[in-house]
Amino acid sequence: MQDQIIEFTNVLRRNGVRVSLSENIDAFRAIDLLGIEDASQFRAALRTTLVKRAIDLRPFDELFDLFFLGIGRSLNQADQQLMEQLGLSPQEFQELLDRIDRFLRQMEGELSDLTRALLSGNKGELERLLRQAAAAEAERGFNQSFRFTPFTKIASNLGLDKLQDEIERLKSHLQMLAQSGEISELVIRYLDQRLKDLYGMLREIIQQEQRKRGMDGSDRNRLVTLAEKSFSFYSEDDIQRMNEAVTRLAQRFKNRLSVRRKNAARGRFDLNDTLRKNLQFGGVPFHIQLDRRTKTKPQVVVLCDISDSVLNASRFMLQFVYSIQDLYSKVRSFVFVSDIGEVTQLFEEYDIHKAIEMALTGNVIDVYSHSNFGRAFELFYKEYFSAVTNKTTVLIIGDGRNNYNRPAEWVLREIQQKAKQLIWLNPESRMTWGVGDSEMPRYAPYCKVAEECRNIGQLYNLIEAIAP
Repeated sequence: MQDQIIEFTNVLRRNGVRVSLSENIDAFRAIDLLGIEDASQFRAALRTTLVKRAIDLRPFDELFDLFFLGIGRSLNQADQQLMEQLGLSPQEFQELLDRIDRFLRQMEGELSDLTRALLSGNKGELERLLRQAAAAEAERGFNQSFRFTPFTKIASNLGLDKLQDEIERLKSHLQMLAQSGEISELVIRYLDQRLKDLYGMLREIIQQEQRKRGMDGSDRNRLVTLAEKSFSFYSEDDIQRMNEAVTRLAQRFKNRLSVRRKNAARGRFDLNDTLRKNLQFGGVPFHIQLDRRTKTKPQVVVLCDISDSVLNASRFMLQFVYSIQDLYSKVRSFVFVSDIGEVTQLFEEYDIHKAIEMALTGNVIDVYSHSNFGRAFELFYKEYFSAVTNKTTVLIIGDGRNNYNRPAEWVLREIQQKAKQLIWLNPESRMTWGVGDSEMPRYAPYCKVAEECRNIGQLYNLIEAIAP
């Protein structure tokens, strides 16, 4: 069971839930005390020990059902259908299982673990074997070739050919025993049906592993379409699928940042120090000196325009920043249209979905006013400029359309001079910048990065630029 819990925690991590080694140990201790007989207690024990943030409760519940109950439900349904097909009551079906178990003991050492788990109805062991094989293939990417599909490769790894041979031998063994024809027929029908059930369960568990990794074919196609679709044209279904896209993008961002910080930890070549240390060798650099820098976590301040024209882009960016906030020492988030308001506390108190809805639907500022970037920037400077330090990355998401109001670009100049960097992501085509009431030509010169970002695909390409 410890192996299953470890695998489950890996699934949680892959889906954005933070689980540390100490929380794993807490889970083991809780299960040792409570056992696994009571399903509700087992679930509660894992939920209590593995989940530390309110926002992780929903993904935990969904992944728990998928991981621990998905195949279990299939097995229970298969048992129920088999009882009906054989015309047996639950008591008679159990007697049949007991009889088969005696047959299996008589063939001790002649049958594989998979065959024993399948025929004895050992659901926990059967699920472990199937999930272990599917997860191993998933780690290799479920690569498909012309001849081999994920199903055929996992079936080969599991040894399903051997299982079929063993079932045939078991049938022969049963026919040699002095059993009535009726009992023998029931057992043979049971064995045949169990083999069919196994194939169905294997296909289901492969689909589960693909879904957990975002690798299901149809899901992948939908995500590709979503990546290329402009935020402005998102439907309600697109917004629902946005969660998975955010998770994958956040993981990519974390991976890039991990590599960058690892390289930075080694230090960069220091020319002056190297020349100084090698004067005795006539300037020949026998001893290379590196500039060792103290590792510090950066800070980020996010300003999101939440007017109707860019609402979906801001929704995505708020969700994205919230997903990677553990990479920063401090994250402060603001939303604006004409007024500006801080929403940092919402994300601390509520799960991500509720916090975003509260931020975007008028709980913080008047979302029905006309866009006024200049006024919002001036209010930010007056009330929140102290949040900006030389370690702060300021990220602005907005179209820069100011309804011909005062642009107040001087605020961006002040931010540029004080912050580590200022980045502007604009969900409008660059060709429209400066057209009509767009003030982007005034704002862009003060930004280290000012890029068009109309869809998830473009944001993927900007990861390197915006990584702190």
